[in-house]
Amino acid sequence: MAAAMISFSRRLMEMKSYKVWLPWSLLLLSLMYQTSAFYVPGVAPINFHQNDPVEIKAVKLTSSRTQLPYEYYSLPFCQPSKITYKAENLGEVLRGDRIVNTPFQVLMNSEKKCEVLCSQSSKPVTLTVEQSRLVAERITEDYYVHLIADNLPVATRLELYSSRDSDDKKKEKDVQFEHGYRLGFTDVNKIYLHNHLSFILYYHREDMEEDQEHTYRVVRFEVIPQSIRLEDLKTDEKSSCTLPEGTNSSPQEIDPTKENQLYFTYSVHWEESDIKWASRWDTYLTMSDVQIHWFSIINSVVVVFFLSGILSMIIIRTLRKDIANYNKEDDIEDTMEESGWKLVHGDVFRPPQYPMILSSLLGSGIQLFCMILIVIFVAMLGMLSPSSRGALMTTACFLFMFMGVFGGFSAGRLYRTLKGHRWKKGAFCTATLYPGVVFGICFILNCFIWGKHSSGAVPFPTMVALLCMWFGISLPLVYLGYYFGFRKQPYDNPVRTNQIPRQIPEQRWYMNRFVGILMAGILPFGAMFIELFFIFSAIWENQFYYLFGFLFLVFIILVVSCSQISIVMVYFQLCAEDYRWWWRNFLVSGGSAFYVLVYAIFYFVNKLDIVEFIPSLLYFGYTALMVLSFWLLTGTIGFYAAYMFVRKIYAAVKID
Repeated sequence: MAAAMISFSRRLMEMKSYKVWLPWSLLLLSLMYQTSAFYVPGVAPINFHQNDPVEIKAVKLTSSRTQLPYEYYSLPFCQPSKITYKAENLGEVLRGDRIVNTPFQVLMNSEKKCEVLCSQSSKPVTLTVEQSRLVAERITEDYYVHLIADNLPVATRLELYSSRDSDDKKKEKDVQFEHGYRLGFTDVNKIYLHNHLSFILYYHREDMEEDQEHTYRVVRFEVIPQSIRLEDLKTDEKSSCTLPEGTNSSPQEIDPTKENQLYFTYSVHWEESDIKWASRWDTYLTMSDVQIHWFSIINSVVVVFFLSGILSMIIIRTLRKDIANYNKEDDIEDTMEESGWKLVHGDVFRPPQYPMILSSLLGSGIQLFCMILIVIFVAMLGMLSPSSRGALMTTACFLFMFMGVFGGFSAGRLYRTLKGHRWKKGAFCTATLYPGVVFGICFILNCFIWGKHSSGAVPFPTMVALLCMWFGISLPLVYLGYYFGFRKQPYDNPVRTNQIPRQIPEQRWYMNRFVGILMAGILPFGAMFIELFFIFSAIWENQFYYLFGFLFLVFIILVVSCSQISIVMVYFQLCAEDYRWWWRNFLVSGGSAFYVLVYAIFYFVNKLDIVEFIPSLLYFGYTALMVLSFWLLTGTIGFYAAYMFVRKIYAAVKID
């Protein structure tokens, strides 16, 4: 099984280069074709000839300590004669990417020993006191610079010595890669800037016929950042420079209290590689040892299926015994009182309090479920990998809007089942309750990001566009689905509801709602714990997440475990003669969201180095949205599983 999963994951990684960006109207149709048949700019391979320009673009500056991305030119880097920003999709804007051209002149398969940036090469760049203070602040905040060449992100090579053979003098080197390069470093309370970049680009020579000119494709982009002080660099009027030999040079210090003079320089080195264009992202997507990840996921799968099997066996055997006892003919005098879940048959389908809010939340949960299922499945096919920059978030946003018709349909039908009659108000509540909370929190956080002048702030036109999508696409679709769902026949409940509610006996301590949340959340959280670590690393530490095959498997296990545990919890509740299961089951089924919140706090304390107020506010604000969405998702899954279970068991017994 492990070998099969590893083989499957490798096949997925080989497919990652053949990415697509499909119009939504053709999405389902295009899934029937091979993904390699579709190419779009930035994803299709680009062939270069000798000395063709290879454009180096800047994406942004990021730091895991502040969680605030900044534009490249927010710092006083050398600028080209004309600054041109790339037209970005919605996902790139929301991620804080601001892709812009740079003055680096790189030609295919053409070496450069040392070149000075900026127009006046004979004169060094002078940083004002304010600019020096800003650069020093960004360095102390551990910022990374992200560049791209032919859509490949720059990476810094890290060679670590493994400790497998401690006696062997020739220890193996474990090569890992770091996304981007460090802006600078600090040493003994002094701040140093990386002002020289040694670019190492790898190309793959394409096979051509004899009479044709060779073409090349970029397959890797590395950088070695260096700090070289002004006095150690020798320059001439032709923008060329000479690097100091050996380790005699000193680093370029940045004193935040005064003006600083320095040169920005770079060199270019080309190397031929056997890596083909289709596999060029493998280096970036395998930046750590993932073997532990595979076996941890397999272990979670086995444990969850084992526990789910035990729960299923217990509940099925107990139910068979209950139904047999309830349906047994009274051949002999039996004065014993019945007990258990059959006694509440006249109240179990009694509509709960606030049926409109409940149906609206469940409708949003269905909307989330459909969106997540399609996104993970399409990403598993290799269509939304990191090489399709911003595609994952853009797809998720549009899909959530379009899935409003399914959310509205399910909410409308459930609302009618719960004896609701104000369908227009219910549809508006479904379309605005959850999205309104999300938009409100994001708007407040966005105001703080605006105050920091970060590129992570959503621009006002983009915010207006999102509002137009919400009220122009999602709201009408929710109303449409709600209308047809409300007109459809309500769910057929197998027993009638009594006019007078039955008195509920005093409940045991373990039937407390919070205790139920703690009990019900352990199993689903255990199924996704490993994936949660990798997802948090991708979000908060600027890593790539690409294991969508395993994520799809974990999502299926999450659905199974949530369904199993919610059925068990509602069975215990009905056996205790408490028929108020609607809201309780929805809350308890989402109990794993509580553990996600606890894990997020643990991750913040132990993994991140955030000390400032606004970055902390952003972390917990976005974490609150994640927890809310996860609670809606798992609560909806558990609710519908429990509802089907309750209808099934009461349809199986004879009611006098």
